[in-house]
This record gives sequence, C-alpha cells and structure tokens, in this order.
Amino acid sequence: MNNQIEGVLFTVARQIENEGGAVLHLMRNDSPQFVKFGECYMSELFPGAIKAWKMHKLQTQNFSVPIGRIKLVLFDAREDSETKNKLIEIELGRPNSYYLVTIPPGVWYGFQSISALHSLIVNCTDMPHDKEESIGLDISNTFIPYKWNF
Repeated sequence: MNNQIEGVLFTVARQIENEGGAVLHLMRNDSPQFVKFGECYMSELFPGAIKAWKMHKLQTQNFSVPIGRIKLVLFDAREDSETKNKLIEIELGRPNSYYLVTIPPGVWYGFQSISALHSLIVNCTDMPHDKEESIGLDISNTFIPYKWNF
C-alpha cells in the first residue's frame, strides 16, 4: 500500500484461515506500530452509515475492519506536514483489504459502511479516550474537501 499521507501506515494484517473460521491479527506489542496500550474498542456501522469527522491532537489510531467493508477517508491538515491538504480514500475489509491502518495525531478521518450488512471497525489506540484531546466536525462541514455519498 502506498503511503500517501505523511505518518499514515497501511500494514497487511495477518489472516490465518481454517475450516472453523479465520484468526485475524491486529497488532502485537512487538509490532513496529505499537507504542503503548491505551484502549481497544469496536465501532459498529450499519449499512450506509457514516461517522465523520474526527481528529485527535495526541492519540494515534490503529484501525482494522474484520467484518464488512468500509470507505475510510483521511485528510491531512497539519501545518508542518509535507502532505498538508492531501486527501485519500481507501476501502478496507476482508478478505482482500484487511489492513492495520495507523493514523497519527493531527490527521482527520471519517468512514462509511459500504457493506450490505453491518461493518465492524476495531481500534487499538495508544492512550485512553479523552474528549478534551479530540476534535469533531459535522459531516457537512466544508473544511474537509470531501462529499459523502448518502
């Protein structure tokens, strides 16, 4: 996967298939992306649902999509970034796009389920959630140059 925004990493996540169902790896404490454990949670998306926009000032996100498929949109608004104002869109989900996506602080993100059934995002962060360290924008805010398909 071509890293198109400075600091964003796309790592192929390991899938071990067997007759009873797959084992899906996300991250280990010896993974290059691992800094420290903050929290791990799942975000469910119903078909067509959109969750956007969010940016963390300090927290690093580590997303994976073990169930369903999503469209992930990233926007770099960091003043000191070589990819300032760059926007990328990628589809994530099994079996062909099972990645661990590492999103550094300062990068805006949003996602939409593009599955006929629900999608599930797993997020393993490097610090516990703190509402004071994140910023949200309404989905219709024009600061981020992207229009969602409703």
